[in-house]
Amino acid sequence: MSLSVIVLAAGQGVRMRSNLPKVMHPLAGRPMVRYVVETARALDPACLVVVVGHGADLVRQTLGDGVTYAVQTERLGTGHAVQQAAAMAAGRAGTVLVLFGDTPLVRPETLRDAVACHQAEDAALTMLSFRPGDPTGYGRIVRDEAGKRVVAIVEERDATPRQRAIGEASSGIYCFRDGWLWPNLARLSADPALRANHTEIYLTDLVAMACQQGEAVIAVPMADALEAIGLDQRAKLAQGEAEMRRRINERWMLAGVTMVDPATTYVEADVEIGADTTVWPNTLLQGQTRIGRGCMIGPGTIVRSSSIGDGCRAELSVIEQAIMDEGSEIGPFGHLRKGAHLGPGVHMGNFGEVKNSYLGPGVKMGHFSYLGDATVGAEANIGAGTITCNYDGKHKHPTVVGAGAFIGSDTMLVAPVTVGDGAKTGAGSVVTHDIPPGRVAYGVPARVHLAPELEAPAQAQEEG
Repeated sequence: MSLSVIVLAAGQGVRMRSNLPKVMHPLAGRPMVRYVVETARALDPACLVVVVGHGADLVRQTLGDGVTYAVQTERLGTGHAVQQAAAMAAGRAGTVLVLFGDTPLVRPETLRDAVACHQAEDAALTMLSFRPGDPTGYGRIVRDEAGKRVVAIVEERDATPRQRAIGEASSGIYCFRDGWLWPNLARLSADPALRANHTEIYLTDLVAMACQQGEAVIAVPMADALEAIGLDQRAKLAQGEAEMRRRINERWMLAGVTMVDPATTYVEADVEIGADTTVWPNTLLQGQTRIGRGCMIGPGTIVRSSSIGDGCRAELSVIEQAIMDEGSEIGPFGHLRKGAHLGPGVHMGNFGEVKNSYLGPGVKMGHFSYLGDATVGAEANIGAGTITCNYDGKHKHPTVVGAGAFIGSDTMLVAPVTVGDGAKTGAGSVVTHDIPPGRVAYGVPARVHLAPELEAPAQAQEEG
């Protein structure tokens, strides 16, 4: 398939009523133009050019250096936009495919079929057509008596009642024969008489030109009209979001993921989920999230750009830029903030919060507790209501809790402070100094007993 692809992404998107460029509006967690570019790459083109204009720097930053850019400084129509890519694309391949940056739902296989048909027919111009439920506002495709070749695209304002009854509309996606496109686009630009009652240069004017020259102009119907939708205003963006979410959920269910209620399960495009994981209703998985096999996620759980190992459970909780190793669990009503890391087999009870901390293997963290800037050793117990007082108003300070330590309920660990391996604190203690390994401290402020054999038995603590 000898192919060049041009993606038009220069428009401002006035109907979005937004300062953000239209093609940068997110769809299932990605700017919509990313979908179009990735679809184009799937066709393995010899040349891929993205035409930028409004918000060009932001579009470049998003797409990176893997594509060639052309700049449309003045927005003078779709034909003018394609002209800006001539220096990069002309003569590079036999077929030129033109896509729009706001049509992210089109599939690679749809485009492959259109290109194959275009090349088999040796057409000057091939367009993708579709049948919207309501064709109002779309240009109607008028075919010849055989119903094969296109003889005109008629805008609704110019259409007769009979033409308005035509259900087939143009998607705006075109294939061109390279050797025909560029000279005729130049003619269209140079001669206003060739343009249909407007001053800007539109690709639709090439249809009439090709027909007048006796060239083959064909329309390839799209099986799914949703692929043709241009997401140029908020209501259509919501429609596109629903369709993209449906596709994403279907893909993961086919890969072995159980979604109890797909309609209330929101999974963004860059998320990965292992087989035999169950995702419960009202769950949102976002960003670069990775979830292992055999997990239980939700209901009512938000996971953002986090890594969750095999066999984990998260219920009615929020997990943000955090790590859960295999077999760990959180919730209900837990919160892992940025930098939180639960080691293997960690249990974190309800209404707990962890930020920028590591909890070692087998740690149990009771409910209503907060750990910030802390390192907790294996098998330690963090009693209910424990708080690390890690911020002095200017700086954050670390807390270290050793392996096998037992932190009593309502303990305040005033950082910087270290609780040694196997050490214990009594309920309600305010720990302001280090506790040596194996020792017991309690009180306000907490004091360490001089000799373990003289210590009173530690008060019974709830393990949480």
